[in-house]
Amino acid sequence: MSHALPAPCPDEDVVWRLPETGSGHRLSLLVLPHAGGNAHAYAPWRDALSAEVRLLIGQYPGRGARFAEPLPTTMADLAGPVVHALPADADDLVVLGHSMGSLVAFEVARALTAAGRPPRALVVSACRAPFLPNPAKVYPDRLTDDELVAAIKERGGTEDGVLDEPELREIVLPSLRADFALDDDYRHEGPARSLSCPVTVIGGREDPIVPVSALGRWSEVTDGPCSTATLPGGHFYFQQQGERFFGLLEDVLDRASAAAGRGALV
Repeated sequence: MSHALPAPCPDEDVVWRLPETGSGHRLSLLVLPHAGGNAHAYAPWRDALSAEVRLLIGQYPGRGARFAEPLPTTMADLAGPVVHALPADADDLVVLGHSMGSLVAFEVARALTAAGRPPRALVVSACRAPFLPNPAKVYPDRLTDDELVAAIKERGGTEDGVLDEPELREIVLPSLRADFALDDDYRHEGPARSLSCPVTVIGGREDPIVPVSALGRWSEVTDGPCSTATLPGGHFYFQQQGERFFGLLEDVLDRASAAAGRGALV
């Protein structure tokens, strides 16, 4: 007996669109969430960004309106639908990922570059370079539900209330397992310098998951310039360093806007 596959989600369910709050438009910022993360977690960034920035947020399979979709088994399962769902006018794109989302962001940027539509910039946060092995594997297939929840809580970034509520936990754990399995195993083995855009790397100085020493090698993936900044804090440093983090991000957006001849953001 065959089973019908779920219908493809509309593009707006794969890439959320939070429009500019000002009268003008300068750039689009695409954000790719961390392992186990979802678009809801990054929607509040709209209020922290310049009014002239359009915020786009990727939503992975197994979450929200994409809950019925098969869970990802490759990084392409995460990046491919995002590339396909980008707005047609997103030729002014800065791509950002946090933690595993940085690897998704790299694959999105790589696909856009190969298609002749390179992003204006790539921002990677709290993540190893894509050709390096994961320095802090979770091994979700070896863990019980309780052990996996404990490992996730140690990393931070997920509300304890979701993980402590049995019914909610049953809903989110499959996607968490799938994401961490991907993050454990992913390594880019293609051409070393797959990108042409500037890359900005940001990390937490006390991050126990991704040490500062693992951040610098992102320079090896691009022919463009690469800069690294660190802020006090752990793996989700930006939750405590919001003002400084968004200041760094606005600097990236300003440079990307100036390079496109559109002036600085206000």
